Amino acid sequence: MKQLTKSEEQIMQILWEEEKGFVKDIVTKFENPQPAYNTVSTIIRILEKKEFVSHKAYGKTHEYFPIISKDEYSKLFLKQYVNDYFNNSFKKLVSFFSKEENLSIEELENIKKIAEELIEEKQKKE
Repeated sequence: MKQLTKSEEQIMQILWEEEKGFVKDIVTKFENPQPAYNTVSTIIRILEKKEFVSHKAYGKTHEYFPIISKDEYSKLFLKQYVNDYFNNSFKKLVSFFSKEENLSIEELENIKKIAEELIEEKQKKE
């Protein structure tokens, strides 16, 4: 799966939120200044070629909808990001963010709790 550009991602965020929409509807969801109708239309056609979006035709009008879920894209994007920037190590990712973001003790405790729950779940499966 290909990564999305910033503009493509903005449109996908709208489609994931709204579940479907015509170009004119998508344009109205942007904050001002809103992009031009033709710009959004072009980006949506690119998203169709990348197989992120499909459409239902009503004569000459098309209603667009995502065919890749936000969760599915997020999972693939994160895996690629960890691979590209952290040598495919989630440990390095967590370490980086815990140091760089100066996480509070409460946030670190929450991360620890999540990790412990995941460990328990995996141990039950074995």
